[in-house]
Amino acid sequence: MKFALLLSSLLVLRYPLQAQTQTHAQLKLTVPLEHQVFQRSSKDKGSIQIAGSAAASVIEARIGSGGAWQRLDAKFEAGHFTAVLEAPAGGWFQLEVRASEAGAVLAAATVEHIGIGEVFVVAGQSNSANHGAEKQHNQGSFASFDGRSWHVTDDPQPGGSGNGGSFMPPLGNALAAKLGVPVGFIPCGIGATSVREWLPKGATFPNPPTIESRVQKLPNGEWESKGQAYDTLVQRMKSAGPHGFRAVLWHQGESDANQKDPTRTLPGKLYRESLEKIIRTSRQEIGWEAPWFVAQVSYHVPGDEASPDIRAAQASLWQDDVALQGPDSDALKGDLRERNGQGVHFSGAGLREHGARWAAQIIPWLEKQLK
Repeated sequence: MKFALLLSSLLVLRYPLQAQTQTHAQLKLTVPLEHQVFQRSSKDKGSIQIAGSAAASVIEARIGSGGAWQRLDAKFEAGHFTAVLEAPAGGWFQLEVRASEAGAVLAAATVEHIGIGEVFVVAGQSNSANHGAEKQHNQGSFASFDGRSWHVTDDPQPGGSGNGGSFMPPLGNALAAKLGVPVGFIPCGIGATSVREWLPKGATFPNPPTIESRVQKLPNGEWESKGQAYDTLVQRMKSAGPHGFRAVLWHQGESDANQKDPTRTLPGKLYRESLEKIIRTSRQEIGWEAPWFVAQVSYHVPGDEASPDIRAAQASLWQDDVALQGPDSDALKGDLRERNGQGVHFSGAGLREHGARWAAQIIPWLEKQLK
């Protein structure tokens, strides 16, 4: 009973004020949310988490109006319940839930769109978020979670900074077309951030990033992270639940490489140490070994197109099996960058190529996981 109460409390905390489904006095759903994507556990199936409150002792659910009702092994505590429904991979599905007592149905609730497919956390700086030159389009194949609700939308993708375009629609559309299941993104990217700003609260380093709002100087002259970006990242990871996403997609490095003020540049050795700390500490906090893909990222403008030091640090994480190899986005130049190739952010064509390169790294690895 204590476990059921704890799980119910965690689900309510993860999805605050989100009972957007049909409700009655005897039944109120807090999970799942409209357009929520659950990570599948195998190629063919996954689990839908269901939680809410009910003035009844029997909870049943079915997928689609023609599906068979299944009585759930619901755990009740203080009027709240939690349950799990095994379901086939795919979607979008309609989920119906009903509450019964003594053979009589008292109330029902419906969530119109639920997916069981592939979920990814997306983090880093501007090119991981919505700072591209051209907004990209969702073909109805994926949804994004902003920390409170799920959205099937064109760019900008909720949850990340910026109001422009991102690589997520090209990637989400490509993955869904190849895999035949809905895709979910949990965006966390923040424009212009250094890896130092993503460190856990209290983590120290010798020199500050260019932007100091998320770090502070200590009396001994060192600097430390305030932890806001890291806390958001971990909170979003936890919102998906244990093994609730496939991998983290990390795209960051420009704000640590080749800064105009060289005292703000982060040596590759410290970049490696910082990102490894973020990866390992976040895994400890969420309680499982979540895979990370780390891209090669250090491009600024023509003439400042790469930092061998930062690139080597990123590659060392793959070589030492701390992370998986992401795309080499430094190779995207010319008309793939904004302002006729003069900017750091991607053009529309660049965003589409960026998404395609992420897909090229993810799909072969994912196919091995699903065998």
